[in-house]
Amino acid sequence: MRVLVTGATGYLGRAVVPELRFSGHDVICPGQRLHEPFDATGVDAVVHLAALGNVRESFEQPLRYYDVNVAGTLNLLSHLDGQRFVLASTAAVYGAPAAQPISESAPRAPLSPYAASKAAAEDLVTWTASSGRIGGAVLRIFNAAGGDDTNTDRVITRAVGSVLGRVADFPVYGDGSAVRDFVHVRDIARAVVVTLEHSEAGSSAVYNVGACPASVRDVLSAVERVTGRVVDVTWRPAHPGEAPEVRADTSRLRALGWRPEHSSLDRFVSDAWGPGPGRGR
Repeated sequence: MRVLVTGATGYLGRAVVPELRFSGHDVICPGQRLHEPFDATGVDAVVHLAALGNVRESFEQPLRYYDVNVAGTLNLLSHLDGQRFVLASTAAVYGAPAAQPISESAPRAPLSPYAASKAAAEDLVTWTASSGRIGGAVLRIFNAAGGDDTNTDRVITRAVGSVLGRVADFPVYGDGSAVRDFVHVRDIARAVVVTLEHSEAGSSAVYNVGACPASVRDVLSAVERVTGRVVDVTWRPAHPGEAPEVRADTSRLRALGWRPEHSSLDRFVSDAWGPGPGRGR
């Protein structure tokens, strides 16, 4: 297939583009703004990765988040007719459900403008697919990790950044027992390819993408194990209402033949640690 990828140079895109090419697809990386019209002639599919994704920032700029994440998706869909479409969404659309693991049928309850904007983008894909214009797939990605991630807002990268002296501290809210579901960016890329190849015009499906549930204390142990250094933790009170556990039910995605091959705490930490003087490799 000839696949147009938005956000091709971003964190996800840098893994998704080579995975698509490895799987035999011809990839187009337009580098255009999401609100600009584009020519979909000869395009068989669109993988939509471009988005704004900072939860805290979304509270300060909700209109900007809706403009990029919702209106940008709308613009892409309005130029398609008969193509396949994969949307990179987020597990944040679920909010903090009590029932675990979370299945795709769980109610959505977004707790931020960012999550709400992604839920709205999901709806655009679902309704457009039901009209027959596209074959849609929505990937609700849990905690992306590994690869060339440099975002120290993410727990694993920040923990490693702390022992490398790149960030000032490593705050832990509560007792460190909160569990989150991590998935390697290369396994996310494989999920994109698998769901793209299973999409059919006139229908859509939602898939959870998670692989490695672990607590903050598990992350700290992995950092110490891989790097030989102890993270200097600043203990802080737990956030009110924070979910004690978030785990993905990935049985729907696994039914398509997907299996995580790169997702482990040691692999995530090793990727963030990287080669270099004094870094154990």
